[in-house]
Amino acid sequence: MANPTYFAEPRQRLLSLDFMRGFIMILLILEGTGLFEKLDAATAGTGFNVVVQQFFHHPWNGLRFWDLVQPGFMFIAGAAMAYSLHRQQEQGVPWRQSFIKILKRSALLLFWGIWTRAVKPEGLNFELWNVLAQLAFTTLMAFLIFSWSIKNQILFSLFLLVLTEILYRFTNVSGFNQPFTDQHNFGNYIDLLLVHKISKGGWVTINFIPTACHTIWGMMAGSLLLSNKPAGLKLKWLMMTGIILLALGYINGATLTPIVKRIATSSFVLVSGGWCLVALAFLYWWNDIKGHTRYAWIVTVVGMNSLFIYLFIETISGGINEYVNHITIAFLTPTHLPVLFIGIIASALTFLLEWFLCWYMFRKKVFIKI
Repeated sequence: MANPTYFAEPRQRLLSLDFMRGFIMILLILEGTGLFEKLDAATAGTGFNVVVQQFFHHPWNGLRFWDLVQPGFMFIAGAAMAYSLHRQQEQGVPWRQSFIKILKRSALLLFWGIWTRAVKPEGLNFELWNVLAQLAFTTLMAFLIFSWSIKNQILFSLFLLVLTEILYRFTNVSGFNQPFTDQHNFGNYIDLLLVHKISKGGWVTINFIPTACHTIWGMMAGSLLLSNKPAGLKLKWLMMTGIILLALGYINGATLTPIVKRIATSSFVLVSGGWCLVALAFLYWWNDIKGHTRYAWIVTVVGMNSLFIYLFIETISGGINEYVNHITIAFLTPTHLPVLFIGIIASALTFLLEWFLCWYMFRKKVFIKI
C-alpha cells in the first residue's frame, strides 16, 4: 500500500502534530465564542485593530493570519492520515479495506459538512464550501496517491495547481470569464450549476481541487516524520520546502496570479502550504527535538478530539455562547464595566467551558473520530 523504503519502524506519536492540530482548534473555538468580533469593536479606530484584523479573512486579494487556519486544518489532516495508513500497513490491512474505510470517512465528512450548514434563519441551505465538505474530497484524493513515489506526489499536486489556473483563465463562460474577480469567475459558474447559487463571500466549491495540495503535502510531511531519517534532516527538509513554497507563492502572487483565499488561487495555495510547513518545522524543532513539552498538554487535549470539537462549535456551541453571555451580563452589569469588556469576559468563559469539555474527554479516554 505504500513505498516500503519510505517508512521506518513504528514511531510514537509526535507532539508537534498534536500541538499544531490543537492550536488550530483553539483558534476555531475562540472564533465560535465571538471573541474576535468583540475585540474588533473594542479596538475600532485604534492601532491595535490592525492586529485584530488578522483574525478575519482578507476581503479578497491579500493574506491574513486567519486565511491560514483552514489550510492548516487540511494539512494536519493529511499528516494524521499518513500515520493511520502506515499503521494499517503494519497490521497487514489490504488496500481495498483501507480504501473502503477512507470512502466511509469521506462520506461522513461530506455529510457533516453539508449538515452543519443545512439550516439557516432563511430556511434550508445546501452548500459545499464548508471545510469538512472540502476535506471529504481532498482526503480521498490524497489517499489515492499515497502509494505513489514522492516525485509523482509532488508532480500531481503541481498538476492540480496548473489545472486550477487553466480552469480560471481559459474557460470562456459569458459573465464568468473574469478569472480572479469576485462573483464573475469560473468557480462561481460551477456553483450555479451545482448548488444553484453563488456565495456572497466569494467561496467556491471547486476549491477542493487546489486545496487538495494542502492535504497531500500534509500527508507527505507526516510520511517524512515517520521515516527513519535523522531528525535534523527531517527538520531541514520541512523548513527548506516551506521556504521554497513561500518564495514561489509570493513571486507568483506579485507577478501572475493574485493571492486570493476565497477561490484558492495557485499563489494562495503555495504561500499557505509554505507557512504550514514552516510552522510544522518550528513545532517539530521546539517540541520533538528540543523537548519543550511541559505545558503542551493545554493545547494538545483540544486537538485529540478535533473533528468532534469542530462539529460542536458548528452546532451546539452557539447556544452555549448565548447562554453564557446572558449570565455574564446579568452578574456583571451592576459593576458598571463597559459592555464590550463584559462580552469579552463571556467569550473567555465560553472558551474555558469548551476547553474543560475537551480535557474531560481526554482524561476519560473518549476520542470521537470519523
